[in-house]
Amino acid sequence: MGESAFSRRGVLLAAATVPFVAACTPEPPPPPPPDVLEDLVGAALSDAALAAAVGAPETAAARTEHADRLRAEIERATPRVPGSTPPPSPPPSVAPPAGGTRETLVTSLQAAQKQAGDLAVTVGSHRVGLVASVAAGCASLVEALS
Repeated sequence: MGESAFSRRGVLLAAATVPFVAACTPEPPPPPPPDVLEDLVGAALSDAALAAAVGAPETAAARTEHADRLRAEIERATPRVPGSTPPPSPPPSVAPPAGGTRETLVTSLQAAQKQAGDLAVTVGSHRVGLVASVAAGCASLVEALS
C-alpha cells in the first residue's frame, strides 16, 4: 500500500506542476516587422528584369548587385530565433513589366534613386552608406542610359 500511496502522490504532484510550468513558459516573440530595405530590394529586382528586357545588361547586373547587397544586409540584421528556419529568400529574378522601354527604365531608376535617397536619411548609421550607395548607383545608371 505504501508504494501505491507514493505513486498517487507523484501523479498528483506532477498534475499540479504541469499548469505551473506551462504558465511560466514565455510566449515566443512576435515576428519582426518587415525590414525597411525590402522595398529597395523589390525595386532593384524589378529594374534588373526591365533592364535585361530592354537590352541594358550592365544596368541589369548593377541592379542585381544592389538587390544582393541589400538582401545580405536584411539577413544580417534580422534576429534569428533559435530553432527557427531562416526566412525564404526572394526569387532571384522578377518578370519584366510588359511594354518596357529604356525610357521606362530611366523613370524607374529615377524613382529608385529618390526612394533610396529619402530612406538614407532615416536609417541607422550602419546602413546609411549602403542605402546612399544604391541611390548614387541609380543616379549613375540614369546618366549612363541618357
